Amino acid sequence: MSFKLIDQLLKSGAVDSFTGQGRAAGGTSQPTTSSADSLVSSLSGMLSGRGGAALAGGALGLLLGSKKGRKLGGKVLTYGGLAALGVVAYKAYGNWQQRQADGRLHPGAVQAEPQTIDRLPPPQAEEHGRAILSAVIAAAKADGHIDARETALIDQEVAKFTRDQAFLQWVDNELKSPLEPARIAAQASTPELAAEIYLASLLVVDEESFMERSYLEELARQLGLAPDLVQELKAQALQAEQLCQ
Repeated sequence: MSFKLIDQLLKSGAVDSFTGQGRAAGGTSQPTTSSADSLVSSLSGMLSGRGGAALAGGALGLLLGSKKGRKLGGKVLTYGGLAALGVVAYKAYGNWQQRQADGRLHPGAVQAEPQTIDRLPPPQAEEHGRAILSAVIAAAKADGHIDARETALIDQEVAKFTRDQAFLQWVDNELKSPLEPARIAAQASTPELAAEIYLASLLVVDEESFMERSYLEELARQLGLAPDLVQELKAQALQAEQLCQ
């Protein structure tokens, strides 16, 4: 399963103005600065359409199309794909990490830069991308309303991107599998990926729905996320939502 294919499924043809070159995150198209403000500025431009970004529903749009209250995920993910998710996760995780350092005996100590999906070489980016796509599909099922007809339509949409039967079967299995937060959380091989999985799920669910909110809370517990990191991820997701408006 290639990173490029996963990214296409999320944004389905939108030009990635985060890099200015139409390429997905991972490998050579990483940001040139670690400044949080610069990252937010890049995200703002990407979401507002500057630099060539364009709305494209694609497979994710179909997955979320009949869902109410999902104003955020469709825009953040279909505009910017995995790069946009990485930008938001990078700032949230970095802010949380710095607060942890400031509360220790040696405040201000240099912290390792968060290795979110927008900053990883292709092999690791693909691992993150697969887990994120799995999380998005699961979160979209959290209201219990993806039926057999919708599953078939999504399978057809995904088939437009690839003839890889193994991948198509994987997507179909993800759509049909029981909703188990523990299974999704088990894919988090790094703390950053755990944050990305939660963020991707947060972008998709409608927190006004009891079922979806409960799923999100259990996912955070299974991922072992600190409560203050969860709050930081929510704060950065809200900021991204405001940039979409």
